[in-house]
Amino acid sequence: MIVGDYYEGTGKSGVLLLHMMPADRTSWRALAGKLQENKFDVLAIDLRGHGESTDGPNGYRTFSDSEHQQSLFDLESAIEVLRAKGTEKLHLGGASIGANLALQYAAQHPEVESVMLLSPGLDYHGIHGDIYIDKLKSTQAVLLAASDNDVYSFTSVKALYDRSSHLPKRELKLLTDAGHGTNMFEKYPPFIDEVVEWLKKVDSESTG
Repeated sequence: MIVGDYYEGTGKSGVLLLHMMPADRTSWRALAGKLQENKFDVLAIDLRGHGESTDGPNGYRTFSDSEHQQSLFDLESAIEVLRAKGTEKLHLGGASIGANLALQYAAQHPEVESVMLLSPGLDYHGIHGDIYIDKLKSTQAVLLAASDNDVYSFTSVKALYDRSSHLPKRELKLLTDAGHGTNMFEKYPPFIDEVVEWLKKVDSESTG
């Protein structure tokens, strides 16, 4: 059982948000509310082993790499929910391992309009960001963000940005002393509005 919070917008554009570890869907509330105000439908879920989903809130601590990778099925089911609610243009957002899961799905599904990656890694539990960034299509937009005091993610986003030169719609956001994943929203609140404006821009430019 996967539990999620749905924020109903007024348009045909939907955003699925995938949290980091240790966290749950509530870490996205500030961003999700802003996106809803801007007419996006938003779904933030607790991945398996987290929050109120099956094996939550701490089951993930004993997961093997393969069990973490199976969270991709949670993502797929959540997208089915958004599609059933009318989403035509799909955007993904993730933090840490959630970012790598979002990137994997986007690389395997070119119909995804954009993917917003907060503190992704070159490899989280066998989900290889470096492999999947190469597979994004030129029609897909990507936002890569990390903070300088989060050394692994900071190094990873710069490497991923360098590898994504085939993407005309890519953006790199490097923050200072802002922490990891969705913690960057708390340390640097203007980042929320920057993400919303980026999503609005890529959504308006997409054809659906």
